[in-house]
Amino acid sequence: MDANAPEVLLHVRDLVTAFDTDDGQLTAVDGVSFDVRKGRTLGIVGESGCGKSVTAMSIMRLLPQPMGKILGGEVLFDGRNLATVPAEDMRTIRGNRISMVFQEPMTALNPVHRIGKQISEVLLQHTDISGVEAWEKSIEILDQVGIPSPEIRVTEYPHQLSGGMRQRVVIAIALACGPELVIADEPTTALDVTIQAQILQLINDLQRELDMAVILITHDLGVIAETCDEVCVMYAGRIVERAPVKEVFANPRHAYTQGLLNSIPRLDGVPKSELSIIEGMVPALSELKSGCRFAPRSGREHAPELLTDRPSVEEISPGHWVEACPVCTQG
Repeated sequence: MDANAPEVLLHVRDLVTAFDTDDGQLTAVDGVSFDVRKGRTLGIVGESGCGKSVTAMSIMRLLPQPMGKILGGEVLFDGRNLATVPAEDMRTIRGNRISMVFQEPMTALNPVHRIGKQISEVLLQHTDISGVEAWEKSIEILDQVGIPSPEIRVTEYPHQLSGGMRQRVVIAIALACGPELVIADEPTTALDVTIQAQILQLINDLQRELDMAVILITHDLGVIAETCDEVCVMYAGRIVERAPVKEVFANPRHAYTQGLLNSIPRLDGVPKSELSIIEGMVPALSELKSGCRFAPRSGREHAPELLTDRPSVEEISPGHWVEACPVCTQG
């Protein structure tokens, strides 16, 4: 990586997260590692079911209880391992120094409380300001995220706002205490295309203004290209490739990354019939192998031992890491 790059804010090392189910304990995140640097944006991309959201929930310690458990690894933030800090300490960090923007604003917002009350609650939880000051601050934050007539909107309920405005409110709540890190989990999934662009631009503008780091979780490589500095490509609970965004688009080394890129429509006259398709589906948690998990979908011949021996993760160029399966990284 660049020697002049900002210092690392969050270290995730060998994170393992599992769920207790009727079929036994199933691992959803299997040895994930990455760094998030101050003021930078890290993208996590992959198909649904790859473990992206579970990774975010593990960092925030918001796994469903009692089923979800962090079994191993570290989530180091300001020298502390968030995977093991006491719950009370985590409540102080969550919403204050690290915040999250959820993908569905109607479930993230309380339908029976006014917008101003929901923003004020965060401020009152983490600061010493009065209720009146929190209400006034809520109006300022709504204005900051581009909501018109914020002094009126604070008195309204979520159902009175459009989808784009509700997502702006979710962002306002996440930014209320000036966090150092914001995790945005598919923040534009439920929005139409024009509103998606506005929300992504808003996150970018606020990031520059507030100098915060962002983890952006998405399945859209176009969003990654436009907004991120570094990207982790995730498949079946593991990161199969991690590199600066330009490097991944210019020199994808893992077969899964190549498949994702080849499936994107381009503006160079390539007909839809020639777009690549990744056959099959992400395996269920109960069907995961200990070895290379993408080899069966790669369309390439592979030896049986590839499914039993886990590939090592190697740095093939400065800052470019790949899960070095001899089949999925050949050529």
